[in-house]
Amino acid sequence: MKKEISEHLTAQQKAQLQSLAELPDEQINTSDIPEVQDWSGARRGVFYRPVKQQITLRLDADLIDWFKRNHPQDEGYQTSINRALREYIAHHQP
Repeated sequence: MKKEISEHLTAQQKAQLQSLAELPDEQINTSDIPEVQDWSGARRGVFYRPVKQQITLRLDADLIDWFKRNHPQDEGYQTSINRALREYIAHHQP
């Protein structure tokens, strides 16, 4: 998931959002989006992104080379290193 910068809302858009916010719930037409009753396919934590902290870390060159050559297509090598560290912590917690 890529973070993108949103455009600022216009005065007209802000006014429209304000008028929608002031509507009572019973006046909102939700017929085109029926309420979901079955949550069996739901996944927890999909949109959670922990806060990252930038650091300088010295790693052996062969480790960095391995992660650069073997990271999944949908993530960068630094993300792979982060995931490997998380797996290590999960495996070694009491």
